[in-house]
Amino acid sequence: MRATRLVSLLLLLQTRGRLTAAELAERLEVSVRTVHRDVESLAAAGVPVEAVRGPAGGYRLAGGYRTRLTGLTADEAEALFAAGMPGPAAELGLGGEFAAARLKLLAALPHELQERATRAERLFHLDTRGWFRAEDRVPHLPALAAAVWQGCRARIRYREGGLVVQRTIDPLGLVLKGGAWYVVARRSVGMRVYRVSRVASVRALEETFERPSAFELTVFWEQWSRSFEETLPRVQVTVRVDEDVRRWLPGEPRVDEDGRTVVAFAHLGDAYRELLRFGTQLEVLEPAELRQRIAETSRDVAAMYGR
Repeated sequence: MRATRLVSLLLLLQTRGRLTAAELAERLEVSVRTVHRDVESLAAAGVPVEAVRGPAGGYRLAGGYRTRLTGLTADEAEALFAAGMPGPAAELGLGGEFAAARLKLLAALPHELQERATRAERLFHLDTRGWFRAEDRVPHLPALAAAVWQGCRARIRYREGGLVVQRTIDPLGLVLKGGAWYVVARRSVGMRVYRVSRVASVRALEETFERPSAFELTVFWEQWSRSFEETLPRVQVTVRVDEDVRRWLPGEPRVDEDGRTVVAFAHLGDAYRELLRFGTQLEVLEPAELRQRIAETSRDVAAMYGR
């Protein structure tokens, strides 16, 4: 366990440059004291780890030191190949590169690890698309991905409501969420998130931009998506339903003191379409508007089939 941690510490310094003891402790999930001891062990083994003093200090490898100690364990090889995403890579315009890289990696592995890696590929498949919904068309995704890679500004035409607007953006990253691609970008008015399927055109500019040093795509997306979800309109619907049917309700239904079930929806229309399918297995109690709408639909259906 400690040997694995020492290798991880060494590779972190090699790939990320200078890191503070606190940052290393967080990434390795150990205490700062343990990091100090591990650094001393690496130094004793001849690895040139040097301490940088001052407020922006930390640890780094001296003299451009690099190690080739990057061997995979069997479990790591399985995890790497199980996590592969050929579909999204192809959408980014990297399908050929992805396949070639996997082939090279597989060829470099020992025979026993090749078997473990290909076994994971046979047993697990990642499908990012949702059921029964139209697939996003993203013809401009490769151009946006190229701008992200190259760190250059881009001018996009974007469908916003019923209009097509022009925006100049600093594309900082791409996110695949529930089968839909989003580009996280900086503008003069602040950070923005754009759905790639609504991009009408992309033109990469020769002008480059400086990436914010404190920006982390994963951290930003988690905070932004949480804030976005909280601002969505929510409709609380109270229903009477049997326990064996309750488990099929969307979201996380809540049972109140009277035994009634409360379900949250983004809009009243969503609640109508979702709950109507349960027929007589579910009774809407509140809000009255939804109860009346479902009752009217039920009478119309009964009348139609009674003719």
